[in-house]
Amino acid sequence: MENQSATEKRIVDFTEKDQKLKKNMSRIKHKIAVISGKGGVGKSTVAANLAMAFALHSYKNRVGILDVDIHGPCIPKLLGVKGKKYQISPLGALPVTGPEGIKVVSMDFLVQGQETPIIWRGPLKMQVIKQFLSDFMWGELDFFFIDAPPGTGDEPLSVMQLMPEMDGTIIVTIPSEVSEDVVKKAVSFARKMGIPIIGIVENMSGFTCPKCGETINIFGAGGGKRIAEELNVPFLGQIPIDPKICEEADNGKLFITGNSDSVSAKVFKEIVKKVEAFLEAKKAKQNSTKKESK
Repeated sequence: MENQSATEKRIVDFTEKDQKLKKNMSRIKHKIAVISGKGGVGKSTVAANLAMAFALHSYKNRVGILDVDIHGPCIPKLLGVKGKKYQISPLGALPVTGPEGIKVVSMDFLVQGQETPIIWRGPLKMQVIKQFLSDFMWGELDFFFIDAPPGTGDEPLSVMQLMPEMDGTIIVTIPSEVSEDVVKKAVSFARKMGIPIIGIVENMSGFTCPKCGETINIFGAGGGKRIAEELNVPFLGQIPIDPKICEEADNGKLFITGNSDSVSAKVFKEIVKKVEAFLEAKKAKQNSTKKESK
């Protein structure tokens, strides 16, 4: 009887957690996952700058970002809030507030020492991701970005299973042929999970010498655009290599904030417009389907 009672309690707790998660996420208009097929493509940098681009566009205090890279979180560093701690309210934990009111939740805020590794298997990671979604008071947001670790494993899978109503995913790659092969898997992964693909972003797309003006394609050229055309998914833009992006990141500053006139910053602004257009088209299609079904 004791074992049965314990099992029943876990079922009740699990159900309550699901209901709490749904209620929490229902207050957020748009949920977008940022994923990549492989590491080293600058996905987190793209996710953080994209969140800031939306906040600066017209969504100040209405943007959130969840860092679900359990083993190597870096969103807090990129947003300049590393070292901060969560505050607890009577209703639940509060996300850390970053620049332009961006709400941030990351495993990094819970780790005691910077050299402390998180040695967890899949079930523990899914549990903490669920807590991030259900137990934190995200409030009412217009845009909610999920920065997932590379690949198609536990973390991105958990997010997409927990949030089947997600608006879509943005896939980050670089121009190299190796990345071309891997990004196809990311596209297939999103499709199998039934998550719309908003588009592909090609990061590290060429370097222009500041002295002579010559552009060098260090990682190749046009890989992201070729894949987008081949797989019939939107292409959102090419972000060139800019040393300032790395410099700003190391200093806990977002590149887009202080370099608004740069080519890269302009690309991020264009991506914002394309994402908005995608969401408007999606809404119009849903409304049309509803009318036809009546």
